Amino acid sequence: MTKKLLKQVVGIDVSQKKLDVSLGRMDEETMTQIYAYKTFDNNVRGFMALILWVKKNTESVAPLRFVMEATGVYHECLAYYLSGKSYLLSIVMPNKITNFFRTLEVKTVTDKSMSAAIAMFGLEKNPSNWTPPKKAYRELRQITRERDQLMTERTMIKNQLHSEEVEAHPNAKTIERMKMRILMLNGQIKEIMAEVKATVKNDAEITKAMKLILTIPGIGELTGATILAETDGFALITNKRQLTSYAGLDVKLKDSGTSVHGKPRISKKGNKYLRKAMHLPALAAIWHTEEYKAIFERVFENSGIKMKGVVAVQRKLLEMVYTIFKTQQPYESGYMEKQAKKKQELKLKMADVC
Repeated sequence: MTKKLLKQVVGIDVSQKKLDVSLGRMDEETMTQIYAYKTFDNNVRGFMALILWVKKNTESVAPLRFVMEATGVYHECLAYYLSGKSYLLSIVMPNKITNFFRTLEVKTVTDKSMSAAIAMFGLEKNPSNWTPPKKAYRELRQITRERDQLMTERTMIKNQLHSEEVEAHPNAKTIERMKMRILMLNGQIKEIMAEVKATVKNDAEITKAMKLILTIPGIGELTGATILAETDGFALITNKRQLTSYAGLDVKLKDSGTSVHGKPRISKKGNKYLRKAMHLPALAAIWHTEEYKAIFERVFENSGIKMKGVVAVQRKLLEMVYTIFKTQQPYESGYMEKQAKKKQELKLKMADVC
């Protein structure tokens, strides 16, 4: 007798050019099985071939869900395609999949094994449905990333201009062209900032969120817009630890037995735009705010490395933006001290109970 199917999951490991896909299913006795695997191109023709293959290898009597990681921008076209076809879709933060993968008895990490792990995650967990982010967040992400690229280009040209000007025989025409390019870039950067302000102003929800976020010391309009854009308004974020991992500001330790003791380092595996956006605000917060200055000094004193103190403040600022966004309450001076005091009081109460 054929057992009734409860779930069917398409686990997809997404890269720039291809999709590694595994099919999994769970029966009425909650037995799980990964039973098919195939690769497809990461383009519209590949998406169409994927759908045909999935239809051929699944049954219409059981629910079908597609599950994938949030991998930069490479998963987005497929996500919009599947959403447009009304398929159930879940997009999961990478750290969730990584942590789940560690629980599996898999020694070799490959694209195939990762797609199977994603399928198993979909079968054993209950990932939430993904809905496309609002247009304003998508536009903010596009224009803030464009600004970042223009800023990088302007810095490069300024360095080249300086090198040319200090040469023994500088080329006047070259210098003139470089100065014109810098002026052009300045104009484009100014245009983008006007677009950021207009995009925020035209969306009531984002306008409200930005007003609250801007109460945090060191956080300006561009930083606030970048954070909201890169997280789609924290759509996939459920806690602070997940947020810091997504930004790549989480600390990684490498210890093995008694002989290997690596230095703690931030992972830098997350969203580089979030990390970059937090650097200058952290420096401003350290310079102008006693609370964040105290965090910096404590970490610097313990480690002897200034950058570790700066990263600690970056992490705290980003977590504060998340807290403000979720609670819909403005920043309160002394908030962190009050939270630390509450935690200490809770620990003392738990100790008394024990």
